[in-house]
Amino acid sequence: MCLPRGLLPLDDVVEFGYNHTSGFVWLKQKKRKEHRFRAISKTVSYDTEVMGFVEEHRMRRLSGVKSKELLIWVSISDIYVDPNSDLDKITFANGTGLSRSFPATAFGLEGEE
Repeated sequence: MCLPRGLLPLDDVVEFGYNHTSGFVWLKQKKRKEHRFRAISKTVSYDTEVMGFVEEHRMRRLSGVKSKELLIWVSISDIYVDPNSDLDKITFANGTGLSRSFPATAFGLEGEE
């Protein structure tokens, strides 16, 4: 998948599934989780069910993931690393086409540098 390992810091996962043919993946956890990525000062909410399609360098048609921007929660629909440009940046986009890029190192596992 070539995305940072700490991108989905889910706790108490009770179900995980992956369809190799379509790339569809789903994860279910016991309760909704909010996680603060300290390196970029962003809070992200993970619903009890997170699903989407995985490809090389990308997760698309994502559901169950939101990022807090100012005072509102914005749904994230796409997460990708452009292999033709800077692999050190990861981009998050929503359904309206708005996107933001951050250093990929901000999404390492807790305790990793």
